[in-house]
Amino acid sequence: IMKAKNASSGGYFVLLGFSNWPHLEVVLFVVILMFYLMTLIGNLFIIILSHLDSHLHTPMYFFLSNLSFLDLCYTTSSIPQLLVNLWGPEKTISHAGCMIQLYFVLALGTAECVLLVVMSYDRYVAVCRPLHYTVLMHPRFCRLLAVASWVSGFTTSAIHSSFTFWVPLCGHHQVDHFFCEVPALLRLSCVDTHANELTLMVMSSIFVIIPLILILSSYSAIARAVLRMQSTTGLQKVFGTCGAHLLVVSLFFIPVMCIYLQPSSGNSQDQGKFIALFYTVVTPSLNPVIYTLRNKDVRGAVKRLLGWE
Repeated sequence: IMKAKNASSGGYFVLLGFSNWPHLEVVLFVVILMFYLMTLIGNLFIIILSHLDSHLHTPMYFFLSNLSFLDLCYTTSSIPQLLVNLWGPEKTISHAGCMIQLYFVLALGTAECVLLVVMSYDRYVAVCRPLHYTVLMHPRFCRLLAVASWVSGFTTSAIHSSFTFWVPLCGHHQVDHFFCEVPALLRLSCVDTHANELTLMVMSSIFVIIPLILILSSYSAIARAVLRMQSTTGLQKVFGTCGAHLLVVSLFFIPVMCIYLQPSSGNSQDQGKFIALFYTVVTPSLNPVIYTLRNKDVRGAVKRLLGWE
């Protein structure tokens, strides 16, 4: 066991990725590169616009800027490595690189789960407690909520990734995935990993199921409040902002649940790769489009920035 552990700690891993479909690798490279560029441009656009336009200095756009920065970091933690592996024959990553990648993927994914709960709470207060909104969503409290989201993600990841890399690994060091993730690494273990799998299930439940329940509870309260509204304009505004957030929540949580909350035999490993590709590549690129499409605040901010208003 110690020999296997020492071998893994001093060497490298082979990320098999999509090597079972060599004829698809060029196509995947082009498609993933396009989505990655969309992610970079779209999320940077939201961050810069929210910073430059004073009309967007609100809790909603403060949290949206945090989400955009988080998505930038999240995709960058795995996609450049994937593009390198798809383009060239070498599909290796060092042991240290794998540890760093696992840590940041877990940290940023967990932080996004918590941040989406915070954003749903912001919408709940805006719709259900509008007269108390400025008091409840004070800038200092908003900063505290954002910091709590980031800290919870990085703290949880430090614990869980350290547990994963303490497990002795065997033999070929071929990770059957396109990035270093917990289930794929545990399959390389020399010892029984039921304790690690149970820990993964518990942590996934805490940071996926509980946030999802809180988000759905917020939106059920919002739905009841919306049904009591008489103003058509108010209804359209609520559906515009809340509908966008619900769509983002669905695009993120549904694939994550398919990966982390199902037994390993529930999905083939190949199917899991494509599901992971969706929430690591596609979802972060769509978030800016979803939030800015038909958004009057953003359109107005762009016009003011360009001097058209």
